[in-house]
Amino acid sequence: MQTCDLCPSSADSAEAAPLSSPDAPLLSRAFIETGSLKASFAREAPNLRLLSDAERAASLRMTLDTRPPGSIWLFAYGSLIWNPTIRSAEQCIARIEGWHRTFCLSTIAGRGSVDRPGLVLALDAGGTCQGVAYRLAETEAESELALLWRREMVTAAYIPRWIDIFDEQDNAFGKAIAFTINPASPHYARNLETSATVHRLATGVGSLGSSAEYLFRTRDGLRTCGIPDPELEQLAAEVEAAITAKALHENESL
Repeated sequence: MQTCDLCPSSADSAEAAPLSSPDAPLLSRAFIETGSLKASFAREAPNLRLLSDAERAASLRMTLDTRPPGSIWLFAYGSLIWNPTIRSAEQCIARIEGWHRTFCLSTIAGRGSVDRPGLVLALDAGGTCQGVAYRLAETEAESELALLWRREMVTAAYIPRWIDIFDEQDNAFGKAIAFTINPASPHYARNLETSATVHRLATGVGSLGSSAEYLFRTRDGLRTCGIPDPELEQLAAEVEAAITAKALHENESL
């Protein structure tokens, strides 16, 4: 299996890189563990339905109760590639079948706001997706997954699933937890036109930074790992062009 140098293997390197805004909170282990992430969502979007601690714990327990034999793996396809925040024992490039990476999750907190909604990635049905698989040490698995759930399951927008993972020689080497879109979620941005996707990514911003930054960091993370994604590359180019055009228009208006 091909390892990825981007992926951290120690607690120190699991911290987030600085966000573009110096005033934005870092999405770090501490920020998640203290409940600051959930609190920031509640402040940004008071009407947003957040999972209670009991609901989140029940979701994790249900996932662990259906754990398949073998090691616990996590499949990363977006920000977990460049900012995992969890500790892992092993990392490698992996592929899943039947799901694809797409900006189909609308966000009004974190990478968007009520006034400037954004988009983040989720796995939607169909196709294939290449990403990074993290193997969790058995002694730390439950505590690391509890942290992961506090990060990914702030709302019920995702459905965690066990999905077969394949290496670059097409050999299955286990099952991984992957966060797929909840089609019943009111935040599921189904079948957005490309122009609407570009607009949301170019303008969405929240307490954790912009949707554009999220997109660009994911593009760069995939490049670092040697994972091709032509559609995401094209989308990033269109968002960059939209941001540049808006800046030029604003300068001409001065």
